[in-house]
Amino acid sequence: MIDIAELIDKQPVKGNYFAPDVYVQGDVELGLIENRHGSRLLALPETLLQGLFAALEEELGLSGNVALFSCGRWWGKSFYRRFTKEIEGYYGKPLGQMEMIEFLQCFKECWKTHGWGVLDVDLKYYHQGFIVLKIVNSPFIEAAPHHQRPMGALETGLLSAFFSQLTGQELHCVQTACESLDAECNYFVVGLADRLKTISAWMAEGHDHATIMELLCRNQTT
Repeated sequence: MIDIAELIDKQPVKGNYFAPDVYVQGDVELGLIENRHGSRLLALPETLLQGLFAALEEELGLSGNVALFSCGRWWGKSFYRRFTKEIEGYYGKPLGQMEMIEFLQCFKECWKTHGWGVLDVDLKYYHQGFIVLKIVNSPFIEAAPHHQRPMGALETGLLSAFFSQLTGQELHCVQTACESLDAECNYFVVGLADRLKTISAWMAEGHDHATIMELLCRNQTT
């Protein structure tokens, strides 16, 4: 028989912390946007992003991606601290004690609610030392000038810093497919830098994401 008293005493199941209708709050008339934790949020108009990318392209050329990667690294460290603080406070337990599926769902919902596109995490290559992330409809890549090279440097910096903080190892991130090159989505591979250094050569040879992952995994077994 079900014990009603026990059911009442149990803590309710926590919902989606990043649900947009409760996570994003503010006063439209005052132009103030906050999250449910009380931290300020910043809305970036598309024209502003386009202007920033165009200015970097004009001033730095190819080196603009290096600057964007560095900015992404700084942003990723800050993002990790804020994400951890909010999630641990909401669920009442350290991030390290969360189930993997619970953590990944929070991460994906957080990414989408902030307006950075739709993210998915592929752990198929985890035992080979790689984490693959798929992002669709990236507003940053959409705003960047489209050239014959991947334009997700900001996200590669962010993801490398985020997963470095998460794992306690210094990790790197390389983009292997990009919407700016007419791919259906953006693929990012996170792993140790020395294991990813051959990717640029394979991309220059015209290999797609699936082939690059096959080559990476083959390298780990030789």
